[in-house]
Amino acid sequence: MLALIDAVRAGTIPDAEIAVVISDKATAPGLVLANERGIEARAVERRGATREEHEQVIISMLRDREVDLVCLAGYMRLLSPCFIEAFQGRILNIHPSLLPAFPGLDAQRQALEHGAKVSGCTVHFVDETLDGGPIIMQRNVPVMEDDTVWTLSARILEQEHKLYPEAVARILAADERG
Repeated sequence: MLALIDAVRAGTIPDAEIAVVISDKATAPGLVLANERGIEARAVERRGATREEHEQVIISMLRDREVDLVCLAGYMRLLSPCFIEAFQGRILNIHPSLLPAFPGLDAQRQALEHGAKVSGCTVHFVDETLDGGPIIMQRNVPVMEDDTVWTLSARILEQEHKLYPEAVARILAADERG
């Protein structure tokens, strides 16, 4: 999220603005960080609501702000078909593996346990499948002999912070070209 905010401010993602940061957890550090940067940040907690009810509140918030592109960062739930339909082809996610390898949770651990020599990160469109939407961009990260989940995760995260803004800029530029 911060990498996207910084890229918009620096003009690396031209002609864009971040309309709102939304989390399903009121204690999410990203809400504080967004507020500190002057960006509206809202918590929409799930407690007591069905998935569709919860997502309808978020959909309404995004539509009220005329959001064109939804960028997920650290959102650890599958979106319902209702949400995906509302923003079809306009939801991006970043994942810490070279999809289709190692979808879901603990991708770095999966890569190490599998003996992968290369891992990385992927920005993809979100569809109804777990980390299975069309791939936009990927970046390789070598797996070192002495890597731990922590060291590999840190190197992948460094590349995620570069790749996600590049992918968003590419998508927005393609939209402008029609």
